[in-house]
Amino acid sequence: MRKGFTLNIYRLLLETLQMQGISFMQVGEYYANQRIRSNTNRFVILRQDVDKLPGNSLAFAQIQRNMGIRSTFYFRVVPGSFDEGVIEEIAGLGHEIGYHYEDMSFVPQRQKTKDKRLKEEEIVKQGIESFEKNLERFRETVPVRSICMHGSPMSRWDSRLLWKYYDYREFGVDFEPYFDLNMESMLYLTDTGRRWNGSGVSIRDKAQSAEHIAQDVGLRDREIERRREKIQVEQGNDKDNLEPGTLNLEPFADWKVKPVSGSLMNMTKRSKDFQAHYIFRSTNDIIQAVEQGQLPDRIMMTFHPQRWTNKTLPWVKELLWQNTKNVAKYFLIKFRNK
Repeated sequence: MRKGFTLNIYRLLLETLQMQGISFMQVGEYYANQRIRSNTNRFVILRQDVDKLPGNSLAFAQIQRNMGIRSTFYFRVVPGSFDEGVIEEIAGLGHEIGYHYEDMSFVPQRQKTKDKRLKEEEIVKQGIESFEKNLERFRETVPVRSICMHGSPMSRWDSRLLWKYYDYREFGVDFEPYFDLNMESMLYLTDTGRRWNGSGVSIRDKAQSAEHIAQDVGLRDREIERRREKIQVEQGNDKDNLEPGTLNLEPFADWKVKPVSGSLMNMTKRSKDFQAHYIFRSTNDIIQAVEQGQLPDRIMMTFHPQRWTNKTLPWVKELLWQNTKNVAKYFLIKFRNK
C-alpha cells in the first residue's frame, strides 16, 4: 500500500487521471468558457485551498506545470497563507489565484444588541468592508476573479452569509464554487480532515442541505420568525394564524446571491444521492477507482497542500495535528447541533 498524503502519491494520482484521458481545468476557465465545458467529455476542476505553508502549494504548482496542468489556488489573507512572492510565482506558472475569504471571522463578536437581526446585519456590514479591503490587497499583486469560502471552524459565523446582503459580482468576482456549481452530476472530492470521507469532521467544507442557511441551525428559526412578523405587519394577520402557503420558507428567497439548486450550498436530493454514490477513504482508493473507470466524467477536487509532503517529520506532525483537530471538530459539531 502506497503511503498517503505525500507528493509522490499526489503526482501518481494526477498521472493516473491523465492516462485515463481526463483533462484538468481551472475554476475560472470552467466558468468563462462554455465551449470547453460542452466539448470536454471528462475533466477535473482542480482546486487548492492554501490554508498555511504556501511553500507546499508552490511544490504542487511546479508538479502541475511539469505535467502541463493549470489549476486554481485559493489563498487566505492571514500571514501563514498570504505570501506575495509565492503568489506571484504560482501565477507566473500559469495558475489562477483566488481569494479564500473568511471575513466574517475577522469581525469582533462581542457586540451586544437585543435585536438579533440587527446584530447580524451590522456584523455582515463590517465583514463586507473587510472583504473589499482584502480583495483589493490581492489585486495589487495578481488579478482575482474567483473567490471561495474558508471554513473558519472556530468562528460561529459562516462567511458565505455576506452574500445574503451583498452580491460578489458587484466586486468584480465571477465565481464562488459553493454557490455556482451544480453538483447533481459532478462529484466533489476534498481532503478535508486529511481524509477523503471527512464530512463528519468538517464544519463547513462539505455539501449543505437547503436548510443550512450559511449560519448555525438556530438562524433558521429566527428567519422563520422574522418572516412571520413581516407578513403580520404587511397583512395585519396574527402570525400564529396565517393562511396555508402564506409563509415562504425557501431558505434563500431574500439572499442577494441565490445558490444554484444542487450546489454545495443548496443541495437537492438528486445531488446528495449522486455524491453519496462515491465514497473514498484514501488516495489509493481514488487511484484504484480511476484505473477501473469507476469515477464520473465531471469532478471537482479540492486539496489542502499543507497536508502533502515527502518529508517524514512534517508528515507525522501534520498527521497527529489533524487527528487532534478532527476529534475537536467532531465534538464541536455535536455541541452545535444540540
